[in-house]
Amino acid sequence: MDAAERIAELREAIRRHDYLYYVQAAPEIPDREYDRLMEELKVLEAEHPELVTADSPTRRVGGEPIEGFRTVEHAEAMLSIDNTYSEADLREFDARVRRGLDGESFRYVVEPKIDGVAVSLTYRDGRLELALTRGDGRRGDDITANARTIRAIPLVLRGDAPAELIVRGEVYWPREAFNACNARRAEEGREVFANPRNGAAGTLKQRNPAAVAERGLSFRAHGFRATPPLPHARASECWDDLRRLGIPVNEIDVCDDLDAVLGVLRGWAGRRAELAYEIDGAVIKVDELAARDRLGATSKYPRWCIAYKYEAQRAETVLQEVSFQVGRLGTITPVAHFEPVQLAGTTVSNASLHNFDQVRRLDVRVGDSIFVEKAGEIIPQVVQVDYEKRSPEARPVEPPDRCPACDGETARDEGGVYVRCINAECPAQLRERLRFFAGRGQMDIENLGPAVIDQLVERGMVKHFADLYSLSAEALAELDRMGEKSSRNLVAAIDASRNRGLERVLAALGIRHVGGRAAEVLAGRFGSMDAIAAASVEQLADVNEIGPVIAESVHRFLHSPAGRETVERLRQAGVKMTSERPARAERGEGPLAGRTVVVTGALESLGRQEARQAIEAAGGRSTSSVSKSTDLLVVGAKPGEKKVSQAQECGVEMVDEAEFLRRLRGAAGREAPPKPRGLFDHGAAP
Repeated sequence: MDAAERIAELREAIRRHDYLYYVQAAPEIPDREYDRLMEELKVLEAEHPELVTADSPTRRVGGEPIEGFRTVEHAEAMLSIDNTYSEADLREFDARVRRGLDGESFRYVVEPKIDGVAVSLTYRDGRLELALTRGDGRRGDDITANARTIRAIPLVLRGDAPAELIVRGEVYWPREAFNACNARRAEEGREVFANPRNGAAGTLKQRNPAAVAERGLSFRAHGFRATPPLPHARASECWDDLRRLGIPVNEIDVCDDLDAVLGVLRGWAGRRAELAYEIDGAVIKVDELAARDRLGATSKYPRWCIAYKYEAQRAETVLQEVSFQVGRLGTITPVAHFEPVQLAGTTVSNASLHNFDQVRRLDVRVGDSIFVEKAGEIIPQVVQVDYEKRSPEARPVEPPDRCPACDGETARDEGGVYVRCINAECPAQLRERLRFFAGRGQMDIENLGPAVIDQLVERGMVKHFADLYSLSAEALAELDRMGEKSSRNLVAAIDASRNRGLERVLAALGIRHVGGRAAEVLAGRFGSMDAIAAASVEQLADVNEIGPVIAESVHRFLHSPAGRETVERLRQAGVKMTSERPARAERGEGPLAGRTVVVTGALESLGRQEARQAIEAAGGRSTSSVSKSTDLLVVGAKPGEKKVSQAQECGVEMVDEAEFLRRLRGAAGREAPPKPRGLFDHGAAP
């Protein structure tokens, strides 16, 4: 057998085993044997690169990092689903369906509502061409490179596939893989993921497909559209066809009436802690496809389906103690510690009380019988006190007069609900500030997790952000669980963070009220830290989206002794304090100087954020709503009818995309940004 034949044989065998594992849930070989087949295929493809194809199973390991995520319009809008927690609402839904179908007989399909990330997969001639997130329902992010790394998503469909098949479903993180990943991260001293859903969402937005491949995400379909249509009258009948094609589908129950549906819902409620994935309810759908078409949809929801959400699980326990945590801004948060209880499949023994006003509203005391539930099946919180069981010995919870971490003074925000430590040298604040500074949305220092930060602060190795940049691999190797390789990797990650740029530095400094968007706006407007520091409060506040509160906070920080020292020490450490993005034109400069511009609809050559940046670079002000102060409305594909109507009423000038780009070309001699390549390459609706 020559190499080409063996490669084809291996690919077919691997696809078959993927199908057996993910679709049939009936694997025939152990993981080690599967890995052996994959390794043999990798070796052969390395020896014969001319035989490598884009849909080979080896491509799932992830390719080169991607620059970003382009936005693509869905071929058909991904609508939300109406939801309820009430059996009475389900009966009203059933009555509406029966009225809409005028007595015609029908059945329901019930399936678990997986708590994952909604995605849309487009197959053409049996091959995966496009994967999109839901986005705003009309347009989503192109995550095709990352979706290809998920083994449960077939790259090539089996058998005779429709010319076009759009599959919609949930990407989720199975409990076992999620827990294993968190265990590894905790052992490495890195921050763990809060829950599987948020972890899956963050993973799909990774710019490195190889990192996605390592996480072990999975997928199950819950909807489809085929061209030509599948030859069945009911959705439940189509499920076998989808399985035959190799697509993992949701488990379903077919019910003759609502009473049967309610029985299934009770069954799922009792089983959800045993499932391999998280669910937060179930979805009830009319089974007959023709009936779905007749029922149609509102502007927001299909009329033929509804989601039944399970109430958050609640448990009664006893409050044993309240401790206090200190955040990066000195905020002191009360934390309830109670006798362990089971909630949503996990053991819970503590929960945030948020702030001291919440403590006062609940009138919660140490020794009380309390009710705890998981908000959204994720975050435990104290929701109620059983005052009738209160003991005379129950102790009130008082705000601390001294910081629990450093014994420094505390103060309550003027007119606010928070109590803060006002000691700038507080080690607890330093730990939290360092964690924030190193976070993904800030300086993105990989492997600088809580366990490492705790040791750096406890040993006095880091007392300031800038101290990170003088750490050596030799010094880091002395820390617990930090070998030679880990130390070198961390030093390299810290060094790489020097070049994140002004926007990320501003976000990382922890200036009060300054998040990622405010940092982006300021970096885009001023271009350098020196320019921001030189601006007055009035000049800062005059920037669109900033305003007086953020302006005052930024000015106060940059002109305080601590703020000036922080910036100067980071500068001396080689941290970049300028922006790659050209600064916005001053008001009075540029072809759109002094003009307020609104964009509605999709532009072919610019994404929404790119359009906003182009407007601001041309001296204009970009806003999202039309008013009498609007000077120009740019009308793209499928514009908002309300905005167009308002513009007509207010006499606002309206231009199409071509005219908008023509006006932008005059901005400092710059050409308009080129149309992103391949925006419609995958058949998205124009």
